[in-house]
Formats: sequence, C-alpha cells, structure tokens
Amino acid sequence: MSAKGHTVSQVAKLAHVTVRTLHHYDEIGLLVPSQRSGAGYRLYSDDDVARLHQIILFRELGFGLDAIADVLDEPLAARRVALKEQRDRLVVQRQRTDAVIRAVDAALAALEGGTPMSTEKMFEGFEEFGQAPYADEARERWGHTEAYQESARRTKAYGKAEWTAIRDEGGATLDAFAKLFDAGAAPDGAEAMDAAEQARLHIDRWFYPCSRAMHAVLAEGYVSDPRFAAFYDRVRPGLAAFVSAAIKANAARP
Repeated sequence: MSAKGHTVSQVAKLAHVTVRTLHHYDEIGLLVPSQRSGAGYRLYSDDDVARLHQIILFRELGFGLDAIADVLDEPLAARRVALKEQRDRLVVQRQRTDAVIRAVDAALAALEGGTPMSTEKMFEGFEEFGQAPYADEARERWGHTEAYQESARRTKAYGKAEWTAIRDEGGATLDAFAKLFDAGAAPDGAEAMDAAEQARLHIDRWFYPCSRAMHAVLAEGYVSDPRFAAFYDRVRPGLAAFVSAAIKANAARP
C-alpha cells in the first residue's frame, strides 16, 4: 500500500467489498476519502480504512447505514458499549446454536445406532433454546420492566451447570404439583401452597425478585394465556388451573 493513500481498488480488495459499495459510502457521507490524487481519484488514509472496518463490522451485526453513521459519530466509549452489547447477544445466539447442533447430533447418533435415547438424555440442552420462539415477544412486552432487565442480566452469565440446575429444580416443583393434583389435594391446602412457594422462590432465585403478589399476577397468565396453560396441561389436563389456584392461595396466606 502506498504511504500516499490507498486507492479504491486496493481498499475494495482488502476489505472484500465492491468498488461500487465504496462509491456509495462516499456519496452518502458514511466514508468520505480523506485525500484525492492529482487526477482526482479517491485515496483512503489508514484512518479511513479503520472506519471502513467498523462500518463492515456493524453492517454484519445488522445495523442499517443510518444507524452506523450515528454510532460512528459517537465518542469511542459509546461505540465500545454498542459493540459489547452486540457481542453479548452473539454469545447467547452461539449458545443456542451450539445447543441445537448437539441435539441434532444426539438424534442422528440415536437414529444411526438404532438405539433410542433415554428420557434423561432426550431433552438435554433444550433449556438453551426452549424459550427462543417467545424471546422477541417477551422483550417487546416486558423489556422496559426492571424484572425483565434483571432476568436478562442474570441469565446472560449462566452456563450449562446453572441451566441444568434450573431445569432440575423446576422439574422437581412441577412433579410436586402433579403428584398433589393426582392425589386430589386442594390447591389451597398446605402442601399445594408450599409447592407454590417453592415455585416462587425458583423464580426469585434464578431470574428476578418475585414477591407473592407478583407471583399471583403471573399465575393469572397460567390460565389466561393458552401457551402457558398448555405447558401445564400437557403434564396433566387441568394442572394449569390447579397451579394457578395454589399460587394465589399462597399469596393470600399470612
């Protein structure tokens, strides 16, 4: 590269973009070459090339050109924060992708070996992606709340050990509800309310502070939202209403 500046073709080859792309960035003011040759050709300084690196990186992260221009005009600290946030999201995406790949590999191994997976192995790793279909909806509905933000902060740091503990603990509470339901226990009985308290503490411990009053609000969704109801009713038909009633009873007791 010449110390006098990098030509359009040199920069295009280096950055794996087209000359037309560089011309477009110049026209919209996103990346204006610092120099011109005697013949009027664009020449890019090292700082210009560094800016292009940032543009391509943010472009790959899904930013629009207007948003990229805004970010690059921010102080260095703000750009660092933006990149850190994007990196955190990519880590979560990678964890989910790796979990799906492991699940597919396990399924292929079982099919090719002709040996069915045990029930313990069958859903191993699903905790990483089981809630993904509703992630965007949850963010839109509750992303502004302190509870959602606290949950996002905590879960971002969880690894396989934590998610396994969450799965096992939640499964034990669900089993307790199912056994009480099968035994004909009353949802406002002591055992059912104790199970409801364990369910509340599970949320409080792993996701966000959850008072009994807040838990009762969540319980209303267990019967009013068909998806929550289906989760419990797949275990036992009618279990969603039982769990909801037990949580409300627990919230009302002294």
